Order: sequence, then C-alpha cells, then structure tokens
Amino acid sequence: MRGVGFVCALVVMGGMWARAQAPPDNPPAPESNGQGQGKEVPNAPGAQNTGPQNPGAETPKEEKQPDTTPSANPVQAVEDKTKQAVGMTKDAATAGLLKARDWESGWITGVYVGKNRKLVTLTGQERKEYYLRQTLTTPEAYMKRMFAAGIDQASGSPRQWDDGWGGYAERFASREGQFITANTLAALGNAKLGYEVRYDKCKCAGAWPRTRHAIMRNFLTYDRSEENLRPQWALYGGAFGGGVVATTWKPGSQSYWKNGVWGMVGQAGYGALLNFFTEFSREINRKQGVGR
Repeated sequence: MRGVGFVCALVVMGGMWARAQAPPDNPPAPESNGQGQGKEVPNAPGAQNTGPQNPGAETPKEEKQPDTTPSANPVQAVEDKTKQAVGMTKDAATAGLLKARDWESGWITGVYVGKNRKLVTLTGQERKEYYLRQTLTTPEAYMKRMFAAGIDQASGSPRQWDDGWGGYAERFASREGQFITANTLAALGNAKLGYEVRYDKCKCAGAWPRTRHAIMRNFLTYDRSEENLRPQWALYGGAFGGGVVATTWKPGSQSYWKNGVWGMVGQAGYGALLNFFTEFSREINRKQGVGR
C-alpha cells in the first residue's frame, strides 16, 4: 500500500512539472502590487491616467472642458443677486407709484365713460359688476373710506371714540358700513328706474363748462334712453338711508333724520368733488408726469 501511494505521488508531481514547463496559451494579466498600478480599462468613467502605458510614448493632451461650475467667488454672487433684487424692487415701487398717481386708472375716479364714447344702457349683469367694483372688489372702494375715516379722526367725530388706532378702526368700520348701505340702496333704486350710474366726461371744451358739467352730473343723471336728464333720486335716497342705518351703531344719542341729511350733504360735496377730479383726470396726470 505504501508503494502504491508513493507511485501515485510521483505521477501527480510529474504532471504538475510537465504543465509548468509548457508555454501558456493566454498569458495572465499582471497582478496588482497593492498600490493601484493594475491595468486601466480603456474609456472607463472616472479613471485617472497615472502615466504613459509604454515607456517613451507621448502622453496625450487632456481636452479642456467648458467651465460650467458657478462662480468661485460667493461674495460676488451674493452681490449680483442683491443688486438684481434691489433693481426689481425699485421697478415695482416706481410702477406702483405711477399707478397710485394715475387718476384715470380707476384707483380714485372709478368707472366713467370717456369723452368720445356714447352712453349705452347698462345690462343687469353690467350693473352688478359695476356695483361690486365700486363697493367691494377694488382698492378705491376702501381707500376713499380710509380717507374719510382720517378726517373723522382728525375732527374727533364721534367724540366718544378715542383718538388712537382703536378709534380709527371704529370710524373706518362706521364709514364702510354707511357706504355699503348707501351704495346698495342706490344701486337697487337705479336698477328699478333704469337710470345711468356712471359719470360721462363732458363733450365740451373749456374749464368752466367742464366744471359745470361735473357739478351738474352729481345731481342729474340720464334715464333709460341715455338722452333725458332726471334727478338723482336713487343716489340721494341711498345716501339718506346710509346715514339713517349708521345711526344704529354710533355711540350716544343720535338723530336718525340728522344723520340721514348729513349723508345727503356728504354726497353733494364729495360727489361733486369726485366728478371734478374725474373730468380733469388727464390734466392732473399730465401735471404729475404720468404718461397716457
């Protein structure tokens, strides 16, 4: 048994020696030496060229790629963004100032019919849109009440309300409530009568004829035909009703009739002044440098 085992061992060792002496069919790739010097795969992404593969061969020049990285100076980038933001803010502020100064834009004057346009009877939907615009949905509906509340604040009326922000809020709410009531009653009355609710610019020329037209149109308006003038029954009826309703929330002992009459007086003065500014809005714009 020992002889058989010895023979088998000699046979195995002889086979291994024979294979070691035979030339290899495919020479193996050189092994890495543990420091990353193995064979590099051609076009491998992220691979780095550590030197020429063949001694004496010229190293190919690396192609320069366009620089798509952001600016290396973060301070300069912040300054550029800041300048851009400041420029946009300045442009927006300038546009807002011109808008606020533009009397013909509707911020102050509201809806009107131009000098060269013909009056056409309003439809029910148009009356509804006009009412909402003049009463609730546009900035001028609130700016006018803020101005009136400021006058009340300066004069201390009513005297029971204090002179701080709380008193101003009460005066503004009172003015707004009275205005909404008056506008609602006037809109309903004008719709029933078919009266015109818009101001039409005078087709005349000259300062005095235009001023007279502005004052007259605060007391007279056109009927359904848009040709015949009629008294502003609904407008002043609404003003009287707004003053009466406002009496219910004003402090102290208030007279319904007195507040109603004062509502009509306010409409007479304020309405004529508003018509005047609407009539001469183009000239006012020109004086303020607002181009049209």
